[in-house]
Amino acid sequence: MLLEVRDLQVEFRTRDGIAHAVNGVTYAVDAGETLAVLGESGSGKSVTAQAVMGILDMPPGRITGGRILFRGTDLLTLKEDERRRIRGAAMAMIFQDALSALNPVLTVGDQLGEMFTVHRGLSRKDARAKAVELMDRVRIPAAAQRVRDYPHQFSGGMRQRIMIAMALALEPALVIADEPTTALDVTVQAQVMDLLAELQHEYRMGLILITHDLGVVADVADRIAVMYAGRIVESAPVHDLYKAPAHPYTRGLLDSIPRLDMRGRELYAIKGLPPSLLRIPSGCAFHPRCPMARDVCRTDVPPLYEVNEQRGSACHFWRECLDG
Repeated sequence: MLLEVRDLQVEFRTRDGIAHAVNGVTYAVDAGETLAVLGESGSGKSVTAQAVMGILDMPPGRITGGRILFRGTDLLTLKEDERRRIRGAAMAMIFQDALSALNPVLTVGDQLGEMFTVHRGLSRKDARAKAVELMDRVRIPAAAQRVRDYPHQFSGGMRQRIMIAMALALEPALVIADEPTTALDVTVQAQVMDLLAELQHEYRMGLILITHDLGVVADVADRIAVMYAGRIVESAPVHDLYKAPAHPYTRGLLDSIPRLDMRGRELYAIKGLPPSLLRIPSGCAFHPRCPMARDVCRTDVPPLYEVNEQRGSACHFWRECLDG
């Protein structure tokens, strides 16, 4: 297995108390596999990814438990210089806001080339040539001329392609894409996702795709992990989950997707808001918003029940949800 996250727990100490951002997350991804991590904003998706990458702000963040195994090595036991050698070379991250992630005072060629000068010891000239190759690879027109341009001179879609090129510069085994299509129009979203899928197949890399848009992942993911209030509430192969969700929260997310056969009808929305991570409800965290909630849901935290060998659901009444 390429990456295994086991019972990961992350908290943030704030003036108002301790925010339990990640509460026992467990998932795995292998070479050539795409795992989509879904959930509303604030569910802990990005914090889990930052912990895996070793870029979590500590303090105020703190990893209080769990293991992160990359090719069998627990990353949480490594020193910072050892983590830095792995970052970029063996695992990389594509951030959701490309304009903020790129340095505005450096050309994109300098930023792409830095990967090769730092990790491979290439000269600046050779690194610039590699940068042009990468820009060509992600289909940026006139790469040889545009390599000297600054981030603000590119469109949102082109900046996201530069972020993808930066992540793939050293051909890492694992890439984490944190909402890579945010703020892009539908056509550009499709182009970016097609590009990611093509490059993943070419390099046979593991891909963790973080998003809140179920429509984006339907055609690209192999497995889906659904997060709510810092926990994984359902994990399943993509086609099984879309066909028959085994958790009410997943069903609510699927029902919220606009459909052509529902034109003219009011769009479904899950009632209420996600809970504050400072005050997560007792029992099942989803029970205040759940149409299936019963007394046991308010008192007992549901484990991740085994639906079958490939599926899990953190719902006391997963059978009813699956049949419903």
